[in-house]
Amino acid sequence: MFEFIPHPLILPVGLAIGVLIAAPVGPVNILCIQRAIERGVLGGIFAGLGAVLGDGLIALMAALGVGQISGAISRYRDAIQLVGGIVLIAFGLKLSFSIPHFMPQSPSKAEWATLRDFAWDVPKTFLLTITNPGAVLGLVAIFGGVSSFVDVTSTVDALWLVAFIVAGSMLWWVFLSAMVGRIRHRVTETRLRQINIGAGALLVVFGGLLVAELLFKAVRLTWRAAWFG
Repeated sequence: MFEFIPHPLILPVGLAIGVLIAAPVGPVNILCIQRAIERGVLGGIFAGLGAVLGDGLIALMAALGVGQISGAISRYRDAIQLVGGIVLIAFGLKLSFSIPHFMPQSPSKAEWATLRDFAWDVPKTFLLTITNPGAVLGLVAIFGGVSSFVDVTSTVDALWLVAFIVAGSMLWWVFLSAMVGRIRHRVTETRLRQINIGAGALLVVFGGLLVAELLFKAVRLTWRAAWFG
């Protein structure tokens, strides 16, 4: 029975890692804030849920083998980055040209069909999370460095750590959605339209930078091959 009880430090360390990997401003945070403004707290939580699942999957893979996962990500980094950049640009363009519609604070039964559409944000943010090679390698590195704070000596400890990382990430998205949800009533539809355009533009910029970096690397390699053989 006691073998299923985790090391006492795994709880705070796991929660801290979950918050730290979710909190930095990036594409998913931008999308979560936009959804929380337009759709309320539930919209933001659904948007963050995909990131939680992505973080959980990466953490689980890291728990099963840090070296192997890190090596695989490094080998396919360019392909992952290209997919992530294209996805970000596509999401950004769609968001920029979408027509915003505020969801009411307390939806009626007739509006639950629309609420079910929130589920489509889950695979979107999941894809954004797992196609960000920097975030993936960062989480793998963090997971590998956990041994500096706490001994993860068994599979049970590793799985508990993954569970608490997921919990910490989820706590952040709930907190962020709740904070944005408290002020959404001050935003007009005109302002929401501007927010959509701004958020979409930021997503396009993020994606464009990822693709531009790959193009720069390709041009540099071609130039070196032409000059140095």
